[in-house]
Amino acid sequence: MEAGSASAGTAVLVHGGFVDGSGWEGVYDHLKDDGYTVAIVQNPTLSLEGDVAATNRVIDAQNEPVILVGHSYGGAVITEAGRNPNVVALVYIAAFAPDEGESVNTLIANPPPGASVPPILPAQDGFLFLDREKFHHSFAGDVSDAQAAFMADSQVPWGVDALAGTIGEPAWRSKPSWYLVATDDRMIPPPAQREMSARAGSTVVEVAGSHAIYVSQPAAVAELIEQAASEVSAIAH
Repeated sequence: MEAGSASAGTAVLVHGGFVDGSGWEGVYDHLKDDGYTVAIVQNPTLSLEGDVAATNRVIDAQNEPVILVGHSYGGAVITEAGRNPNVVALVYIAAFAPDEGESVNTLIANPPPGASVPPILPAQDGFLFLDREKFHHSFAGDVSDAQAAFMADSQVPWGVDALAGTIGEPAWRSKPSWYLVATDDRMIPPPAQREMSARAGSTVVEVAGSHAIYVSQPAAVAELIEQAASEVSAIAH
């Protein structure tokens, strides 16, 4: 892309619990190669309110309308932060898409029969971790052994207050949304992903992959983000 020329679009990427923004590197590379402007939020994951504030700071710093992308708990963040007037579309990647008054806690309270239960350890000092020995299987089943081990050993403590944060008016009621269902997800059951995406009226694609599909299959994730950007741009013009 030539210096000074308009970008293909602007994406802001929001990570979920137990991880940080570096997991988006593959998606970032694909989008940058295709001419997009990309910014990555580093959520403190202490409270939903704090993460929404962190996300809004990044959105407000952009010079173009924003495609706001969230993975996992990041879906709750974008459902709230997506009301920002600079946001023109939402993209959920194996993510929570809560409705008004809901939280991650309420969404995970009643898992479907037979669903995998995430190996979350008991809270310590108000923070959650995944069992390191079960991280690969549950969170990152299609990521290499070495990369999964690194992700397990570099977990970010997830504040219990973040899971309890409730949504006001969900952004998906007023903004178009897209949703990637990871069909081999062992953290958020695929039936729950389908239910949330249908409720939000999202354009849905299904990809065979783990909860860490944004790490293992960045091309598929970038493709959906670019689809959202192009469709929103077509409507605008």
